[in-house]
Amino acid sequence: MRVGVYIDAFNVYYGIKEQLSSGPGWKWIDPRALASRYAKWHGSSIDRVVYCTARVNDSSDPAKTQRQGFYLKALQGHGAVDLIEEGYYSSWAKESVMTMEPAGTRMPTALRDPRSLLSWSQGLPARRNARGLVFATVRKREEKGSDVNVATHLLVDVLERRIDGAIVMSNDSDLALPLRIARTHVPVGLLNPSKKPFAGALKGESAEGAGHHWWRRLDLEDVKQCQLPDRVAGVSRPMGW
Repeated sequence: MRVGVYIDAFNVYYGIKEQLSSGPGWKWIDPRALASRYAKWHGSSIDRVVYCTARVNDSSDPAKTQRQGFYLKALQGHGAVDLIEEGYYSSWAKESVMTMEPAGTRMPTALRDPRSLLSWSQGLPARRNARGLVFATVRKREEKGSDVNVATHLLVDVLERRIDGAIVMSNDSDLALPLRIARTHVPVGLLNPSKKPFAGALKGESAEGAGHHWWRRLDLEDVKQCQLPDRVAGVSRPMGW
């Protein structure tokens, strides 16, 4: 039984990070080894691993981009994935509310004097309107495209009969429809990387469609045990990973 694995990388990363809070020892994940622990259908083996991500582009932390680059190179060099499908990393400036003084309370000195807003907001461009709302201009960053790429590769592989079963690592409710379609053709396992409950739209019945579907939370001990070698493909595991 050929099993395809489809990974929403940012959803997995932030889900595990949320569970573990902080600490080293988990970010250098070997996705093929990890998925193998859950592919328990009779006669199953991991045939294809598709890793969907986006290149981080954070001018305030260029080392973050470098560390991610090392990891993607290690994934390919070790054969931990068969395909890295890249979306894009969007960055834009936006005004966001920093604070609002409750009605009837005295406004702090820093907010009464507009000239002190800049230092009070730690150097961010800031302003206060007549209602007491304090706005700072911040840079918003967001990964785009991974959920669509997961859905596309999953459905293409299912409908072209490249696989006999699928494992999807994500808790993104936007994947509800492609998962429902995939379940009519092959058994599908869903791994939730977050401590949050499964998104309601992702739920289903184990016997529907092709049957033998399952839903599980990603085990953090499995994550810690399924790590790439410290040095692979000419790159070393970053400190703190």
